[in-house]
This record gives sequence, C-alpha cells and structure tokens, in this order.
Amino acid sequence: MQMLEWIRFASGVGLLLIGLGIFMLQLFGVFKFKYVLNRMHAAAMGDTLGIGVSLTGLMILSGFNLVSLKMALIIVFLWLASPVSSHLISRLEVVTNEHLAEHCELPEHLGEDELF
Repeated sequence: MQMLEWIRFASGVGLLLIGLGIFMLQLFGVFKFKYVLNRMHAAAMGDTLGIGVSLTGLMILSGFNLVSLKMALIIVFLWLASPVSSHLISRLEVVTNEHLAEHCELPEHLGEDELF
C-alpha cells in the first residue's frame, strides 16, 4: 500500500512540474512574439494545456473525491471557454486592424462577410 501512495505522489508532482514547464513556455512565447495574434495563440494554448495538466496532477494528489470532480469540471469548462474566447478576440483583431497585411498574408477576396 505504501508503494501505491508513492507512485500516486510522484505522478501528481510530475504532472504539476510539467504544467509549470508549460506555463514557462507560455510566458516565453507571450514576451517573445511581436505580433498580437502570435502572442494570443501562445497564451491560449499554454492556458488550455497548462491548466489541464496542472489540475490533473492536483486531482491525482487529492485522490478521487468530490474535489477532484470539481477540478475535472473546471478543466472541461476551460477547454471549452479558452479556445472560443481567443478565437473571438482574434477575429476582432482581424476586423479592426488596418495594418494586418504587414504582418501576415491575406487572401485578396477577404471581406467582412467571410469573417462572421
């Protein structure tokens, strides 16, 4: 029984450290990239993956109980909300930025009809 506790502790701490590494990469990407869409992509991907891995580690450490169910619901909510919100913000940037063609390639027929 003692060995099972050590395996659970090691896997939980390992997932927390992986989540910390993902957050560090996210932070690096947010400060490294120059264009707002690149920074936003790094932040959204880091949040979605980092929080999911970190909360999974916390679920393993706390055991499978009501608290871990709440953490699982938080993961599901963030996996649904973070990509949708970052997609809407990026569409807002594409519609309102007049100098977008300086940063990326745009098709000639790009109009507001196709954005929404």
